[in-house]
Amino acid sequence: MMGGLDGNMFNYYKMLMLQGLIAAQKHRAKVVQIVEITQQGSQLPCFHGFSTIRNLKERFHVSMTEEQLQLLVEQMLDGGMRSITTKLYDSFQCLINGIM
Repeated sequence: MMGGLDGNMFNYYKMLMLQGLIAAQKHRAKVVQIVEITQQGSQLPCFHGFSTIRNLKERFHVSMTEEQLQLLVEQMLDGGMRSITTKLYDSFQCLINGIM
């Protein structure tokens, strides 16, 4: 995977993930506003309930330092690599498309 867990490309990917999370934090108010507008009158279940906006805001992790965010990215990637659904998807891609 991207040159291995210690490979340059994987480290670059982790850096991009961190930068993306930091960039998303900077624009969180606009994102939340768009979701609030979309939520009004929507029949989609994902927009129902009072917790929708609260949960969205929590996903920006605004109270974390950059070092904490870096650890969070590491944990998210580690969890994804250990996930059975990731393994199933990778097996599917290999079987159907020859992608390893």
